[in-house]
This record gives sequence, structure tokens and C-alpha cells, in this order.
Amino acid sequence: MVSGSRYTLDPRYRRFPSILHALAHAAERQPDRPGLVVPGAGGDRVLGYAQYAAAVAAMARRFQAQDARGKAVAVVMGNGLEASIALMGAMAAGALAAPVNPNYTPAELEPLLKDVGPHILCCDPEQEQRLCPIAARLGVPHVAPLPPGTVEGLLREPPASLPLPAAADASVMFFTGGTTGLPKGAAHTHSTLMAYCYGVGALWPLEFGVERVLNVAPLFHIWGFCFTLVYPVYIGATMHLLPAYKPGEVLAAFERHRITVFAGGPPTMYVGLRAHENYRKTDFSSIRWCMSGGAPCSEELLRAWREETGSTILEGIGMSEGAPIAQMPMRGAHKVRSVGVVGPDTEVEVVDLETGTKVLPPGHAGEIRVKGPQFIKGYRNRPEETAKAFRDGWLYTGDIGYFDEDDYLFVVDRKKEMILVGGYNVYPREIDEVLAKHPAILEVATVGVPDSFSGEAVKSYVALKPGASLDKASLEAYCKERLVKYKLPKHIEFLDTLPKTGVGKINKLELKARG
Repeated sequence: MVSGSRYTLDPRYRRFPSILHALAHAAERQPDRPGLVVPGAGGDRVLGYAQYAAAVAAMARRFQAQDARGKAVAVVMGNGLEASIALMGAMAAGALAAPVNPNYTPAELEPLLKDVGPHILCCDPEQEQRLCPIAARLGVPHVAPLPPGTVEGLLREPPASLPLPAAADASVMFFTGGTTGLPKGAAHTHSTLMAYCYGVGALWPLEFGVERVLNVAPLFHIWGFCFTLVYPVYIGATMHLLPAYKPGEVLAAFERHRITVFAGGPPTMYVGLRAHENYRKTDFSSIRWCMSGGAPCSEELLRAWREETGSTILEGIGMSEGAPIAQMPMRGAHKVRSVGVVGPDTEVEVVDLETGTKVLPPGHAGEIRVKGPQFIKGYRNRPEETAKAFRDGWLYTGDIGYFDEDDYLFVVDRKKEMILVGGYNVYPREIDEVLAKHPAILEVATVGVPDSFSGEAVKSYVALKPGASLDKASLEAYCKERLVKYKLPKHIEFLDTLPKTGVGKINKLELKARG
């Protein structure tokens, strides 16, 4: 077992029962400092911390007037000021906030909203027409479209006191990513969100009231939510939230706002920034730290980004069920392909795949299981899935990985994505890392497909860099020099671009469906 007992929270950081307590603290300590900045039609929409707290309090009052306490508030909205205040207001009102991907089709949304069982459904005005029939079928009492300008309207209302929920109260529910299966609801309390802050703060100790953070990750994802509405509030940062990931707009924001911390996302995000025509012209001098997760960064990407921008990409790992699990420390050794070390109050073990109970020594790969105050205790309305994943006090992550002798964690692949080729275990990530080093390849994803001879076969989907050329025979020859025979892709398919999920990860479910 590896625990994070050697890492502790910086004594300058306070502990709070909820993120609403942290918001109240920031509003009192630095009322005029910009807390949340979002682009608007007529320029930036800016909330100082006192306004931020006032807007959340007014939204909470609206929700409480509709009897939302102890119930759920679904927020089917894109990144924006109204979505942010709705989510914070729901939590302040004592409701369970449930952000849901607004890009889902009605067929995808309905089962998720059925899981949520919302008392109030907040949406962008353009979503109202397609959501109302779903709300009617599910018996949702209130549908609340929140047009731009709603937040400014809240600030014109009589002042309201900011409700401060208890640590054990429900806070937010995320849906698991669904790249390898149907999404499951992971409902958190305020204590799990604060444990997130303490874990992140121990290994990424940013300065209170100093940082200017940029985020583009969607609010319906735990990373986008927590690095927009939770950790930046906890450290009193100025949070710049963009509606979506557009490389040119991200690069412009770096310069315009003198960003110090880029919350980032999967490696594909950094690949896209480096490929943009304005990348070489951008002034990165203000940026100190960048974050990444969801997939491993290549050694080439980490090196190139550091040399070209002067900032370091820090990788980490978490999940909808709780985060962080591990992070690359700001102060300490950085190891390529590692997701870092375990933080405070967290225990992580690597166990054998057969019994799930035998703890493996350093260097031996097995399933990663975790426990700590940041993790939920089960899935909403999913007793069978809960029983499979939560056993004997441990959460079995479904990730395969190992520790090295220095207690750095390495993730090999997803357990569900392992390919069984004629009795041999093949990890797609290993093949992806080999192919990604080819100078012509921009993106790659490997999956298992049925095979009449070996049971499963390896298939790699490849997208080339702009202007690059590569044929199948040349790529097969490249692989033969670097992979043992049973790991070689039996099938290679070239695509213009690889399909992505709503959070920017390569969508392997869609690729597997292609066959």
C-alpha cells in the first residue's frame, strides 16, 4: 500500500465545511478581486468575489423558493456565467447539483435525467424546446431557462444571505465518462469536494489571491467543475472560463489575461495548441504551470511544451468517483509517463487481476484500488455496479498500473480495454505510445476487435499531422521494429480525425463500434 502521509496541506490553507464557506471567506477577504470572468457579447462579464457570493446567494434563494432543498437541480448548459452560478446556487440551496452534457441527443439525455430525478431543470434558452418534452415525461416540476443577463439580474435583486451547507450535505453529481460503458451517477458531498481541495493543494500549492487560472474543460466533467468552481474559489484565484476549447481563443486568452495557471485537459488539447498558426507568436511568459489528465502525455510533448513555452505540464489522475488519486508534484521529481504520487489521506494499492486482493510489489502491474475522503461510496441507483466497484472499503478503479521503487504511480491501461490476443494480454496504451512517436502521426487509438483465429485482434486508428503522408505498409514496418509479434496491429485504419467525447478524450466506444 502507498499512502500520501508524507504530503501535507500547506498551513496557509484553511479547512472549510463546504466550498460555499470558502466563497464567503474569499468575498470577505478580497471583495473586489475578480473571481469569475467569462466572455460575453459586449466584452468580458466579470464578477468580483463579493458579487460572486451575492449572485450565488440570490440564485440559492430562487431555488429554495421552489423547494429545492434535499432535491436535485439538473443543469444542462454549456460553460458560462449562468451555468456556473446555477451550479453553485444549487449547492448553496442544499440541493444536489447535476451538470449534464448539453451536447447529448434527447435519447442520451433522457436516461441520465431519469437517474437525476430533478426537481428543477436549468438550461440554455435554445435547449428549452427539446428538453421540455423530456421533462414532461419524467415529471420534472420546474424547467428554468437561464438566458445571458440572468446573473446581472440576480445582482439587482435585494441582497440575500449566502446559505452555508453542512459537510455531509449532498453537493454535486457527475456522470462517469462513458468511453467504455454506460454513464453512472457519482453523487458527492461537500466533504468530498473539500477533500479534493486539500489533496490538490498539498501537491500543487498555488498562491492564495494571486493566480489567474484559465479553464476550457466542460462544467459537466469533474475536472472542469472542480478546476472552475472549487479549487480556484478555495485559493481565491481569478477564474477565466471559456465556453469551449478553441485553440486560437485559448492562445489569445493566455496573453490578454496574463494567465498563470492553465487547467488544461487531455494531451490532445496541447497537441491542438501547438498545431495552431498563432502558437509560435504567443507570449507564454506569465504561465507557470499547466495541468493534464485523462491520457498520458508523450515524452516529446512534455519536452517540447517546456522548451517552447517555459512552463511545465503536470499530469495527474482522478475519476468521476473522486479526485485526485495521484498528481505529479510541483516540488519533486517529474517522471515521464507517470501520473505522480499519492496525496494526503489517500491510500492506493495495486492488486492482482485474479483475486483483486493480493497486493503486488513495485514494478508489477495490476488493478489500482483506492480509498480516501474524496471518494463517493457508491453509484446512484446502480446497486450491481456499486457492488462490483466498491468492495471491502476500496474503490476498484478499473485502471491497470504499477508503482515504481519511488512510489510514483504509472497507469498502463484500462482493465476493460485490455486485448486478449491468443492468450496474451495486450495493453492498447503501449501500442498507442509506440505509434504516437512516429513523426507523421498526430493521434492514435488502439482497440480490440473480434478475430476468428486469435479471439481478438489489435486494430489501430490513426490520424496524420497536416501535410504528412504515411501508408499502411510503412507503418506496419515501423511497428515490426518496435513491437513483439502478438502486439502488432493486425488492422490499421487511417481517419482524418479521431472521434472525441464531450471532454476531449478519444471515444473508443465509437471506434470499437466501427469494427
